[in-house]
Amino acid sequence: MPRLRDPLRALPAAALALAGLAAGLTGCAGADADVPPGKTAVVASFYPMAWLAERVGGDDVFVRTLTKPGMEPHDLELTARQVAGVEDADLAVYVAGVQPAVDDAVRKHAKGRSLDAASLVRTLPPPGETDDAEAHDGVRHREAPYDPHIWLDPSRMAAVATALGERLAAADPGRAPGYRRRAEATAGELTGLDRAFRDGLKTCARRDVITAHAAFGYLADRYGLRQIPVSGVDPSGGPSPKRLAGLTRLVSATGATTVFSETLVSPKAAEALAREAGVRTAVLDPVEGIEDGSSGDYLTIMRENLRTLRPALECS
Repeated sequence: MPRLRDPLRALPAAALALAGLAAGLTGCAGADADVPPGKTAVVASFYPMAWLAERVGGDDVFVRTLTKPGMEPHDLELTARQVAGVEDADLAVYVAGVQPAVDDAVRKHAKGRSLDAASLVRTLPPPGETDDAEAHDGVRHREAPYDPHIWLDPSRMAAVATALGERLAAADPGRAPGYRRRAEATAGELTGLDRAFRDGLKTCARRDVITAHAAFGYLADRYGLRQIPVSGVDPSGGPSPKRLAGLTRLVSATGATTVFSETLVSPKAAEALAREAGVRTAVLDPVEGIEDGSSGDYLTIMRENLRTLRPALECS
């Protein structure tokens, strides 16, 4: 069953959490709703982890996501109420290195009740330097010692789903069979998605993918592509004039026909590069969040990404 709390100790944190936690999935209650009796309380850092928690947890969990719909997750700063919600949760699910504020909250308040998805899979080195000091006015953002965008490889997400099922089973042993059954089903769907990407990108005339920021390293690694990002791991920094000129030459040299912008961040940098290089733009979604009002989910968005990539890479 869910972790028992001292009711006197829990009152202040619960009162704070009632006012502040944002529910980013359609299956979650509003921000002011308390955890229903008998539910395992899961706090998810941002959309991909919340999607997994809902799929694996099913009706046995109550999931809150710390990142609101339509918000770029790299920009997240936690309120005191959200930190209290992390402290009071039965399990916090996150990807270390994506959101420093979440990393800090988990380390201080939920270290023994957390699941870091990045610790469960083989990680890739961080993307190489993609810009000079001009791009951020000489300011560098804190980044992980690895590329944290693991959710863009469905096979790695399948491994996380399986591990999440085991963690929920350990936290709530009375309902362990359900967690394990749903984890197996979710991993199976992700394996099917992985197979669709492998088949769909197997025979392509082009292998270079010009992306808005360095989010697609795992997708490229898994399916034999080469990611060429306009910006680094943090999508907020646009390219300097020097980098833009270099990218324009690179696009011409590769013969790429498309520069990919993305949801949740401004497309201006990608559009500027496309204009300079004389190529078209298309949207490739890094699935870092869901736009407010969207009816899609992780699986449908990733399949749409595949449909977008195939003509851009001239896949047969």
